[in-house]
Amino acid sequence: MPIRRLSPETVNRIAAGEVVERPASAIKELVENALDAGGRNIEIQADGGGLSRILIADDGKGIPREELPLAIERHATSKLEPDDAGDVDLLRIHTLGFRGEALPSIGSVARLSITTRSRDETDAWAITVEGGETRPLAPAPFPGPHGARVEVRDLFYATPARLKFMKSERAEAMAISEEIKRQAMAHEAVAFTLSLDGKTTLRLPAEHPGDEGRLKRLSVLLGRDFEANALLIDQERDGVRLSGYAGLPTYSRGNAAHQYLFVNGRPVKDRLVQGALRGAYADFLARDRHPAAVLFLDIDPLYVDVNVHPAKAEVRFRDPALVRGLIVGALRHALHAAGHRASTTVAADALSGFQPHTGVASGPAYSPSARSAQGFSGWTGWSQPAAAAQVLPGLNERSARLEPSWDGPSWPQPSAEHDGSTHDSRLTAHPSPQDPLDYPLGAARGQLHANYIVAQTRDGLVIVDQHAAHERLVYERMKAQMAEGAVTRQALLTPEVVDLDPAEAERVASRAEELAEMGLIVEAFGAGAVLVRETPAMLGDTDVQGLIRDIADDLSEHGQALSLKERLAAICGTMACHGSVRSGRVLSAPEMNALLRQMEATPHSGQCNHGRPTYVELKLHDLEKLFGRR
Repeated sequence: MPIRRLSPETVNRIAAGEVVERPASAIKELVENALDAGGRNIEIQADGGGLSRILIADDGKGIPREELPLAIERHATSKLEPDDAGDVDLLRIHTLGFRGEALPSIGSVARLSITTRSRDETDAWAITVEGGETRPLAPAPFPGPHGARVEVRDLFYATPARLKFMKSERAEAMAISEEIKRQAMAHEAVAFTLSLDGKTTLRLPAEHPGDEGRLKRLSVLLGRDFEANALLIDQERDGVRLSGYAGLPTYSRGNAAHQYLFVNGRPVKDRLVQGALRGAYADFLARDRHPAAVLFLDIDPLYVDVNVHPAKAEVRFRDPALVRGLIVGALRHALHAAGHRASTTVAADALSGFQPHTGVASGPAYSPSARSAQGFSGWTGWSQPAAAAQVLPGLNERSARLEPSWDGPSWPQPSAEHDGSTHDSRLTAHPSPQDPLDYPLGAARGQLHANYIVAQTRDGLVIVDQHAAHERLVYERMKAQMAEGAVTRQALLTPEVVDLDPAEAERVASRAEELAEMGLIVEAFGAGAVLVRETPAMLGDTDVQGLIRDIADDLSEHGQALSLKERLAAICGTMACHGSVRSGRVLSAPEMNALLRQMEATPHSGQCNHGRPTYVELKLHDLEKLFGRR
């Protein structure tokens, strides 16, 4: 078959298949054009999942009449300016769009109409393209002083085969909504309005530029819970700035759908960033849990290539290690600063489990005889058996000695400061340098079911899972010990050769120094293999072949040896679990208070090693609501 030159119409339709994958893709391109034009109020309308009709209206600078025919020509754009020699620098792209393909691609597969009035003109003009055929310019009405209105009807009517691959109208509408949310996250100073099938589903006023306005916009799009449980991220390294918000580990999700990355204001999906997120939260979440994060990366355009994908959905960094290190470091810094904080959703979930009872309970469990037989065995007050009086291993003995002890079996009476009654003599008899109620986790008041510590704070109460909390404390201590010295290694009786793809083997060998810090000694062994001489002792008799292949996969996908880190973390977690206070152990008052003080002093103690909360805090006003006092 001889070589033939394709017609412009065919070329445009091929390009449309790359750029306009679905209605949401067309809307993304048109919204980015509106943003590049300086639009500060953008309205989006979509009917029939965007297949019947799409309208994008903005108040940007508009398109001059003489440039309107050029706007629908392929590879014609106002966003790239040649230098004196006529060369165009594709390495310094400061706009969202630049390829000049969106409008001609859409016009080749749909009925496209562009109506615009530029800032320098008094009249508005319109141009229409139907299935690649252009109609001449014509005067048209325009509601605003300047801007553009782009209408797309019957998307893919010129390529009926593409319609067979579209999802339901509802699915396409959801994709459109998600795309507008991403654009709105990146541009908090721009107002967005989205209408689907004539119903306004999203109305976002412009917010003040900066962290405060950004968080306000995110709270509308991701929910108030995200706003309440988000940690501010703001770090810079070697001219690269990372900002945004990341959720607490206890505010994790079942999938990665709530992870958003923006590079110079452009929404992108990047495996490197996903791997960095996974690595930063590796100590706090189980593998099936995912953090929520909205991150904004500002970098010199010279150091990021956005021209690697027709839809500009992917980017390539010149120094990926710098970006990965910045993300991991910034997230870990924010998580460390959060201390023992847990998400507010924990308390909300706890409150939702309470049910008010207006009548007298009946049944065997509530009969006087059953009550007497149980003897309140599930509750432990301040007075404890002598066998439980010793301080827990690993807890701060000094903090335990500072706490007041109660010599009576009953719950202590409230002081005069709270209800005007006489101050309890047992408290004044044992003065403390600081009132225990003023500590973040308060003063221990008792133990429920030999597993849950109940503490009183100045404005509420705290319930602590003693096993999960102490497990976290032991785990953090083990991590600190590992960081202070090299990981203990065990030499293999016979060094093991692992065959890999040559590229994989090279990646693993290039990280030999990093792997050695974690106790794994490897070296190159020919073109497509690595030799393993030593492994971390805590792994025991491990599958060396499987471990190396997992590390190779991680290096290929995420650029990090996450598998080894996670295996070491899992071993530490198991050891911490066995070395921590067990459920069912009765604790004394000093032991309970010592545990609370250690939690306050230990970063990340608000969640266990799997991302579950270690304590629940209920504010006094929440308790009052339960009993109708508010």
